[in-house]
Amino acid sequence: MEGESYRGIWVFAEQRQGKLKDVAYELLAKGRELASALKTEISAVCLGYGIDEVDKLIAHGADKVYLVDSPELADSQEDLYTHELVKLIREHKPEIVLAGATAFGRAVIPRVAAILKTGLTADCTGLDIDADKRLLLQTKPAFGGNVMAVITCPAGRPQMATVRPRVFKKNPPDGTRKGEIVKVDFDREGVTSRTRLLQFVEDITERIRIEEADIIVAGGRGLGDGKNFDMLWELASVLGAAVAASRPAVDEGWVPYSHQVGQTGKTVCPKLYIAVGISGAVQHLVGMQTSDIIVAINDDPNAPIFEVATYGIVGDLFKVVPMLIDKLKNR
Repeated sequence: MEGESYRGIWVFAEQRQGKLKDVAYELLAKGRELASALKTEISAVCLGYGIDEVDKLIAHGADKVYLVDSPELADSQEDLYTHELVKLIREHKPEIVLAGATAFGRAVIPRVAAILKTGLTADCTGLDIDADKRLLLQTKPAFGGNVMAVITCPAGRPQMATVRPRVFKKNPPDGTRKGEIVKVDFDREGVTSRTRLLQFVEDITERIRIEEADIIVAGGRGLGDGKNFDMLWELASVLGAAVAASRPAVDEGWVPYSHQVGQTGKTVCPKLYIAVGISGAVQHLVGMQTSDIIVAINDDPNAPIFEVATYGIVGDLFKVVPMLIDKLKNR
C-alpha cells in the first residue's frame, strides 16, 4: 500500500512576525502522545523570516524541526506557504500533519490537503490513535454540537487535522532534549502568488487576546443590552482579564466577533472563566469547559452553565457584578 511509505507526525509551527504561536507547543504535546503510540518520530515544520527561539520546539517535544527561513516568507502569504508545505510533505511523506485552526491555518491547510488529494478534519476537539491500523482518530462536534463525531481517513495520506488553540495543554519545556534543526532553502522561482499583503490591521478592541488570557470575563444574552458590557469591561480591568462573549451577544452586535467563545468562535482555556448572563448552550460550552475554574453568574438556577461551573452564583447579575467590582477595588 502507498500509505506504508508514509511515516512520522508533523506539526505546522505557525508564527507571526517571527514569534511562534502557542498552538504549536500545544500540538507538540498531543503529537508526542500520538507518536509514542505509533512508535514514530514527531517533527515541527516552521516557515517565516527571522523566527525566534526555534530550539524551543525541540524543548517542547519535537525530534526534528524543518526550518524554512526566508525574507520572501516574512509577510505570511498563503500561496507561498501552501506551495512550500506541499513540496516538503511530498518529499518527506509524514503520515499525519497537524496544524492550529487559526485564521491562517484555516486558510492554508485546506489548500494543502486539496492539492495532495487527501482528507482534512477541521476544528478537532480531540485526537487519538488506532495503532493497529495506524489511523488518526479525529473528534469534532457535529450537528450543532449535539453529536461528537469521530472521523478517520483510511485511504489518503497524510492524515490531516486542524485543532483550535487551547484545546490541548502544552507541556513544560525540557531544556535537556536533543533534536535536529534541518534548514531548508526557499526557492521563489516557479511560485506564482495571486495575492499581495497590503497591511496587518490589529483589532484594537482586544486589549488582551482571549486565546492567551489567564482570566476571562464573558457576557451573554442575559446582559440585555450592549451598553451593559461596560460593566464587564470594568470588572475585567480590575482583574487584568480579557472580555469575551457568547454567540447571541455577538449576533446582537454588542461586541465584535473576535471576542466570541464557542463552537463558531474561539476555544479558550484560562485559569479563571467568569460567565455572566450566559445560559450555557452546548455550543458555548465546547469553547470554554476545559477552563481551570469556572464561575457562573445567572438568575436561573436551572441554567446549564451551572453543570460545568466550579462555583455558581444564582442572582441578579446587575447586583452581583457591581458588588464584585467594589470588593476587588477595595481589597
